[in-house]
Amino acid sequence: MASLEQLTKLRRRLPDATDAELNAVLDDAEDAILSRRFPFSEAPTMLEDKYKGLQIRIAVVLYNKIGAEGESSHNELGVNRKYESLDVLLKEVTPKGVVR
Repeated sequence: MASLEQLTKLRRRLPDATDAELNAVLDDAEDAILSRRFPFSEAPTMLEDKYKGLQIRIAVVLYNKIGAEGESSHNELGVNRKYESLDVLLKEVTPKGVVR
């Protein structure tokens, strides 16, 4: 479950979203960051503070893609939408491994 602080920050950016939707995209963003951060071992249960801003940015992208999952672009009645790839944002995460 996302922290109250993160939920409040995201609610400011997405005021029409429900708390359930915000918690879901915050959790998904956290999972994506932790998977990239700890690719070789079990990830800790808490996100490092330096990735909290990135979590919000990824959550906004995830929320805005609700209903368009799997699409990279969409064209309808002259309106063209191109969706940002999460890979661009996840490049900001430095993978961490342990040498044994």
